[in-house]
Amino acid sequence: MIEFEVRSRKMTIGKNKGKTMYYAVPKVSKHHLTAYQLENEIIAATSLTRGDVRNALTSLAEAVNRALQRGDSVDLGDLGMLKVIINPTMKEKEEEVTSASLKTPIVRFYPKQSMRQAYKSVQTRVVNSKAHSAGGTMPLPPGGSGGGEAPDPAG
Repeated sequence: MIEFEVRSRKMTIGKNKGKTMYYAVPKVSKHHLTAYQLENEIIAATSLTRGDVRNALTSLAEAVNRALQRGDSVDLGDLGMLKVIINPTMKEKEEEVTSASLKTPIVRFYPKQSMRQAYKSVQTRVVNSKAHSAGGTMPLPPGGSGGGEAPDPAG
């Protein structure tokens, strides 16, 4: 379960300019699957040794890096696919379109169906004392906040 807390932000643009708006942000979570814990899960599910698992994960990372450097997409089986995305910038003249006019490459992950189902089933809860006094804490719908403006990542 991911718990959220309520924060406020004074809006500087848009139809709510000047208003204080409220939004949910995830509380700092200590839930993090480390590489060591991942190794343990793989060891428990297979007959591989820790050395075998580490070698496989290291080799996977190296192979993925080489493929991405070539601009190839990488199919990770049931997990999903990694793709290098390079967006263009619009230019007024055809002769201005060069390699320099391309944006910085990014890697995008496209999860497969089983992974999408896994993250869409995450349970969420907003800890809000004011909502509690008005009828209980309000859970977010699975997979989202229900819309609205995105919070300022700087806090």
